[in-house]
Amino acid sequence: MFKRKKQRTILHPIMAFLILIIGTVVLSGILGALGVSANYNSVNTIRGDLNTTTVLVTSLFNLSGLKQIFRTTVSNFASFAPLINIIIVLIGVGIMDKSGFLESLFTLLTKKASKFKVTFVLTIITILASITGDLSFVVLLPICARCFKYGKRNPKAGIIMAFAGLTCGMGINICMSSIDAALMEYTRAAAMSLDTTYMISNYAYLFIMIFMTIISAIVITNITEKIIVPKMGKYEVDEEQEEFYLDKKKKKGLALSLTVGLIYILIFVYNIIPGLPFSGNLLDYSQTLYIDKLFGYNSFFNQGFVFVVTLFFFLCGLFYGIGAGTIKNNQEMSTYLGHSLDGIGKPLVILFFASTFIAIFKATNIGNVIVALIGDGISAVNFTGIPLIIIAFLGAAISTLFLPSPVTCWSIMSGVLVPVFMNAGMTAEFAQLVFRAGECVTYGLTPIMAYFAIYLAVLDKNTDSNKPTSLIESIKDILPFSGIMALVWITVLIVLYIIGVPFGIGTSAIL
Repeated sequence: MFKRKKQRTILHPIMAFLILIIGTVVLSGILGALGVSANYNSVNTIRGDLNTTTVLVTSLFNLSGLKQIFRTTVSNFASFAPLINIIIVLIGVGIMDKSGFLESLFTLLTKKASKFKVTFVLTIITILASITGDLSFVVLLPICARCFKYGKRNPKAGIIMAFAGLTCGMGINICMSSIDAALMEYTRAAAMSLDTTYMISNYAYLFIMIFMTIISAIVITNITEKIIVPKMGKYEVDEEQEEFYLDKKKKKGLALSLTVGLIYILIFVYNIIPGLPFSGNLLDYSQTLYIDKLFGYNSFFNQGFVFVVTLFFFLCGLFYGIGAGTIKNNQEMSTYLGHSLDGIGKPLVILFFASTFIAIFKATNIGNVIVALIGDGISAVNFTGIPLIIIAFLGAAISTLFLPSPVTCWSIMSGVLVPVFMNAGMTAEFAQLVFRAGECVTYGLTPIMAYFAIYLAVLDKNTDSNKPTSLIESIKDILPFSGIMALVWITVLIVLYIIGVPFGIGTSAIL
């Protein structure tokens, strides 16, 4: 008799998040009962001094904790930024997709280009898009999925590639982002605790960012083409689907939609440029730095970017449909707007459980305590030189798994890392660079990161029902990118330290 081969059970992300929720509540009870806490040097960004702060684990494994969970779960889900953003963006993607705009555009752009070049360009876009912050996840993941799909490749490979580019590229910004500006404030203040005259240039990371943008794009493209695409297998195209080609109507639709889209972009860009007649209307003039006027928390770009992009998608899809004749009346237009929201029930449930888990984990303070303990450990070992670089890099990488918030994480670690690096003869800027390098290689591996849920939701929506999405498998798909990028970053950091060449204008690793 032959034994039936045991089928491997795949744990769906919904069940995985449920297990994480229960595990977090129980763990908080254990750690809270033990009184687990940690001290760290918090940085005063105004005075430039350090103050000792104590953070302890908050137990939710009690009556008051459980009441808090029940009381806040609905409001946490309703205010979960990825939820609202993905729904709004998918409205715009729906009309672009259903009208035929995306298929026509991607066919035109990729028909004569090699797959490697297409992937490389998309990777560059995802890396550079990190300057816009987390909002780029909700825009680029579904778009890259469509690009791969219409290139007759598995859309899951496009989603994984885009997520890897956005996460591994989060610390690589040729132009300084609002996050970079906030991090530099903590770096400067921590440095001033040792040297009150310490100054940091806004272009301190220019050279290394340009270099790492190119290197990262090459690495991510090669991993995608040589590991991820073959792993996903051949994409099965519907045999009944007719071969797509660009006729005169479709070309007319493309020309009309791209013209309208270009005019829209020019109007938007003009309104974020200060100093010109009637320009700069979309900037936050309560801020001092231009980057904060553009990307600051209260800026129009930060609060209205999703709708700006959705309106752009809507106009492109609408005018393509008018020009190509694929949208004949308002009923069709209304139907197309909801096209991408078909079958979104399960992704919404994923987002619900993800938002609940993230809110519970944050409420326990477990992440903050772990980061503070890691900072203490780095200070205690008293390493210098290359060993210090490696242990700080690994410390930042591990910290990000439990506290994937760059500003919050650096607010805890900067009070330790910056003085330790400066006492070891290295610059404060180099300490921040090491932190950002370690952070970006694990940013895509933690489900505590809010937009990891978007990654799972988009994957689930583009996955064959016979091959369900798995949280563990989704993390495994990002591991090759994280591992190889970690080796690249460590090598680059050590070379910068040994050679001592500037990695920005007037900035190097050595004091």
